[in-house]
Amino acid sequence: MKSFNICLLLLFITSSSLIAQEIDTVPIETKGMEIKLKRSPLPSRTGILNYTPVKIPPVVIAEKVNYWKVRTSVGINLNQGSFSNNWKAGGVNSLAIGGLINYRAEYRKEGYGYVSEVMLEYGKVKNKDQLQKKTRDRIFWDNKADLRLSKSWYFFGSVTFESQFDKGYAYFRENNVEQASLVSKFMAPGYLTESIGFEYRPVGYFSTRIGTGTAKQTFLLDNVRNKKYNPGNYGVDTLKNFKNELAFQIVSNFDKQIFKNVNLKARYQMFIPYDRPLVHVDHRLDVELRSQINRLMNVTLTGVGLFDKDADDEIQASQALALGVAFTFPR
Repeated sequence: MKSFNICLLLLFITSSSLIAQEIDTVPIETKGMEIKLKRSPLPSRTGILNYTPVKIPPVVIAEKVNYWKVRTSVGINLNQGSFSNNWKAGGVNSLAIGGLINYRAEYRKEGYGYVSEVMLEYGKVKNKDQLQKKTRDRIFWDNKADLRLSKSWYFFGSVTFESQFDKGYAYFRENNVEQASLVSKFMAPGYLTESIGFEYRPVGYFSTRIGTGTAKQTFLLDNVRNKKYNPGNYGVDTLKNFKNELAFQIVSNFDKQIFKNVNLKARYQMFIPYDRPLVHVDHRLDVELRSQINRLMNVTLTGVGLFDKDADDEIQASQALALGVAFTFPR
């Protein structure tokens, strides 16, 4: 009987294991069921996160867009030489001084622009036993407004004024004594030029103005009439102090640093009056080569070539080499 009970118990345990195995392997249809699996088997703690808003006061920046570019250059040149009375190599005591002020203001906004440039130059030299002479003397003021038409072309209008500060003389010797004859002074002559047309500016350092409508006024406000040294009288009639001309004008400007600390600036102007285009064409070329030695000192080589039949039938030329001190604002 005891053996029968043990056999029955073993049969019951075996049957339970088989039933459990069959239940574990029953296929389950998972179609249509939403099963979400956790990315990490580790338990994670979730809860409510509390955020406290922080008030940040707005920051107002007191800055304005400046469409103006202003530059001012001031230069001073001084040359001096002296010799003793027994200096066998020869020479003459001399003192020369010159100054230059160059102011340029440029405004650019969208397609509109305005440029104003002022150049003031004056210099004198005094040699022993000779009269004082000018080495440079010029007043130049150019104003131009333009409207952009395309990438490189602009429509422009300009007004230019040019004259000199001091009296100008022609020098000669009479009875071995140096004499001077007055040929020019302030506003004798003076030039005022108005021009409208088109400007070609492919790059920032080069531009050419084509002034199809140009008017030029020549002034002789003082009675400077020197038939010997200025027979053309600057193109103004003998009994008048004013002359107006309509013309075609071309003005080209070049201003670029061609080498390290070396800048080349050039301006060419051609003036063709409409009433005499084949017999009278004025040309003027101004070239300045400036080398910056250090923050203050520089060497400047300048040259001017001028052909104007109203003043002279031949080409006029001047050249100067100077070592001086220059200040530029802003730096």
